[in-house]
Amino acid sequence: MFIPTLDPKLVGKVVSDFRRRKGLSQEVLSGLADIGRTHLSAIERGERKPTLETLYRIACALDVNMSDMIIEMESHLNKA
Repeated sequence: MFIPTLDPKLVGKVVSDFRRRKGLSQEVLSGLADIGRTHLSAIERGERKPTLETLYRIACALDVNMSDMIIEMESHLNKA
């Protein structure tokens, strides 16, 4: 039985791409999202998967809908 999983590296890439498009450093984004910079860095490197709460905080700090980030992740999954 196949159980799908979400690659943490893909999640990190999408978070990083959104952050870079907004022209923010990890330091600034982590402050706006009220999460540690090392935690954000680990998410972007794919070493940690963010909880929904953390992803929501990141999306709010980036002034984007969390659903847009999810759609971007799904877009990458559909290309694979």
